[in-house]
Parts: sequence; C-alpha cells; structure tokens
Amino acid sequence: MAAATQRMEVTLATALESVDLAESIVTRVAKTAGFDEEEVHKLGIAVREGVVNAYNYGNQQDPRKKIHLEIEFEPERMIVHVADEGTGFELGEVPDPLAEENLMRTSGRGLFLMRAFLDELTVRRGAAGGAELVMSKKLPRNAAGHGRARDE
Repeated sequence: MAAATQRMEVTLATALESVDLAESIVTRVAKTAGFDEEEVHKLGIAVREGVVNAYNYGNQQDPRKKIHLEIEFEPERMIVHVADEGTGFELGEVPDPLAEENLMRTSGRGLFLMRAFLDELTVRRGAAGGAELVMSKKLPRNAAGHGRARDE
C-alpha cells in the first residue's frame, strides 16, 4: 500500500531574510530525506534563486505580498514549490543567459541554475495569481521513511 504524500507549507515575508530561511528549511529537509551534501547544496541554490526571483521580480519587493514555500514528498521524488503574488511569467519568454547578447547581463542566471541542478522545473500560474515554480528532484535510493511504496 502506497503512503500518502507528505507536505509542509510555509508562508514567507517578501524580505531578503526569507531567502536564507527558505534555503535553510529546504536543505534541512533534504538532508533528512537522505540527499548527499552535493545534492543538498544544489537544492539549496535552486530554492534560493527561486525565492530571490519571487522577492524581486514576482512581488517586486512589496512587503504586503507573501512568498509561499511548499515541500512535498511523493514516493520517488521531493518537490519544492515557490510561489509569489505577482503577475506571473512564461518560462519560454525568459531570455537565454547563454545567448551571446545576454552573456554580460547581470541577471537571468537563476532559472538556468535551477534547470541545471534539478531533475525538473516547471512554471505555472500560482493560486495567488503570480508565478509558481515547481522544482523536483528524485529521492536518493537510500532514502527511507518518505513514502516510498517499495519500502512498505
């Protein structure tokens, strides 16, 4: 019998301090899930970039808006959601940071890093109307206790 999905939700202030807090939460959860140090670091960077984007671009640093962080475990993967209360965006419209005309730009690397460090990254319209980043990473084979159906 497969276990139910495990989920944790945190509402963060639109503040720079939330970047460190979100990274800390996700890295602690990832360590507990059995990810090795390198994968924990990659997840931390991906979440950090996602929250920075929510703070800066999504919520446009408006302290009246919130950043929503959700971590869930499915039988084979850890999924992290970062949602803002902005206007949203289309992933396909974001300029390629590796294109020659963008190489010297000081922004635009976050989504590139997220794609490199995650197994899957999607963007969808969030419940609050803004963007919701959905980041997933396959659980390590040695993970136990996170609803893996074959372990039960």
